[in-house]
Amino acid sequence: MFLLVIVSCKKEVSLNFVEHSVERSEDAVIALNYPKAEGTEAIASQINKILENHISSQFNLSEETDSSNTLEEAITQFNTEYNTFIKDFPDATQQWEALIDGEVTYRSSEVISIVISTYLDTGGAHGNTNVRFFNFNPNTGELLNMKTLVSDVEGLSSIVKSELKSEIEANANEPMENLFFGNDFKLPETLGFNDDGLIILYNRYEIASYAQGIVEFSIPFEKVQGYLQVR
Repeated sequence: MFLLVIVSCKKEVSLNFVEHSVERSEDAVIALNYPKAEGTEAIASQINKILENHISSQFNLSEETDSSNTLEEAITQFNTEYNTFIKDFPDATQQWEALIDGEVTYRSSEVISIVISTYLDTGGAHGNTNVRFFNFNPNTGELLNMKTLVSDVEGLSSIVKSELKSEIEANANEPMENLFFGNDFKLPETLGFNDDGLIILYNRYEIASYAQGIVEFSIPFEKVQGYLQVR
């Protein structure tokens, strides 16, 4: 009995989230606000590393992927590139912006869902917004992918396709047949959860033109729980 108590204590997980903010405006305008995990060190560290690697990558303007930069290094590099741009184009008046916001949208014994929204404006015709959900196993800190979230991709796809059609018909002028750029239906690259159910979110250019905007809606758990691995 004593040994069982020791083992159960070792497996106990403590995990909380606090807001972490970074603001800079001397050069480019940078404002970050995202949840940072605290508690059981191994789990919290893994979650924070994944989130901060993603945020750091949002500052990378080159086509090459560089995951070695720390968040502070990524911010410094973004400022350096902005200052170089201003020196090369002294008539440019628009200040670059990097605005990143995140929050925990859902917590259960099976999944923690966190959304990170990025707005980046480097002086083009318009800024770009990208939203991504991260779903973690709360007991291990493991990042859950589509295979570990969805038990029946075909069944879920059928539900989402029907709900997407209703959403588009109710809120947009874009006909259903013009979505996905003439290709077959596919699930979004990012799935999330909130108290209302499963969040379906398609970023700009994922299924339609920039003008279409971000397409986002929720499907109640009772409609999709038979197709999910977690709840």
